[in-house]
Amino acid sequence: MHPRFQLSGLGTSPSSLAQITCAFALLISVASCGNPTLNQKVSATLSLSSSSISGGMLASNNSCDGHDVSPELSWSAPPSGTKSFALLVIDRDTILGSIVGDFVHWTIFNIPADERKLPEAMPTQGQLSDGSLQGETDFDKIGYGGPCPHGKSPHRYVFTLYALDTKLSLPAGSSAKQIMLAMDGHILAKGEITGSYRRQ
Repeated sequence: MHPRFQLSGLGTSPSSLAQITCAFALLISVASCGNPTLNQKVSATLSLSSSSISGGMLASNNSCDGHDVSPELSWSAPPSGTKSFALLVIDRDTILGSIVGDFVHWTIFNIPADERKLPEAMPTQGQLSDGSLQGETDFDKIGYGGPCPHGKSPHRYVFTLYALDTKLSLPAGSSAKQIMLAMDGHILAKGEITGSYRRQ
């Protein structure tokens, strides 16, 4: 739980202004703990698709209202020199987004370069049989965690696949921040698909 700051009732005395300054500084510090932005410019693209997304909507089976299993994904051939793939799944409409950044629902990396798909219902364990590794999500667990948004407004879940010129020297359970920092400078191409979800 992130700290909330109550600024009402503070005056304009030096001590009160100091309190306000410290509060805003701490807010900025908390915000900076969110996921980093990749600095590398990427022009090459991958075609990413999913049978679990229809009409722009993610199937309920892939949410907390269903079986909460990962969706099926498939993609086109990557550029020459690709050594692995990495996938990040982010909720762009979380209520936490304005404070600590986007909510991470799934990270998987070191997917073999000759792979072209992920089946539905991937195991929620650190290391998979093909050598792929899964990171920790913002649910504080390893493996896919499906949409479970509050309220009736739809949230957008962005699936981004990266073709990398290396394998990442990270352990299973790494954070999205660690994965993104390790990827930066090694991305050959990327593809994106968005599936929205609204609870009934």
